[in-house]
Amino acid sequence: MKICKRINLNFSIIITLLCAISFPSNAQDISQQNDFWQNVRYGGGIGLSFGDGFFSGTLAPSAIYDFNDQFSLGLGLNGTYNSLKNSYNSTIVGGSIIGLFNPINEIQLSGEFEQLNVSRNFDNNIFEDDNYWYPALFLGAGYRVNNVAIGIRYDVLYDREKSIYADPWAPFFRVYF
Repeated sequence: MKICKRINLNFSIIITLLCAISFPSNAQDISQQNDFWQNVRYGGGIGLSFGDGFFSGTLAPSAIYDFNDQFSLGLGLNGTYNSLKNSYNSTIVGGSIIGLFNPINEIQLSGEFEQLNVSRNFDNNIFEDDNYWYPALFLGAGYRVNNVAIGIRYDVLYDREKSIYADPWAPFFRVYF
């Protein structure tokens, strides 16, 4: 009986010490989490186009983490729907990983890998419906002022037959808040 009380007392002391030791480390983890979110910036793109029987809509949110003043890394999502009345419709969904490097404040170099699932459905019998994954690797350079950058990027994996883009060269306009 005396041994059981002693074990319970020792067990209680050990539990109390573990709680006392872990509490400050939990407080430190919360502080580190707050620091993490202070270095995250959000941006993205919204596109809307319509005309005579044509509609296109895009939603592409993204977020980057600033490791320091020169280097950022982030993730993005992309969703696009296109349709041309009595001709076709397409759905494009996917994601991307982007790295940004600022050798000086005004210059921004970027690398972005994008993987998109393309689903094309044609209303006529001339073209065959298509569903495939398309990778793109963009290398870019631009001029940056604060949280805004404008420049040009090039898709080094460009495939004229499969790409959703008309050309491997594409201008960009980035804003991260």
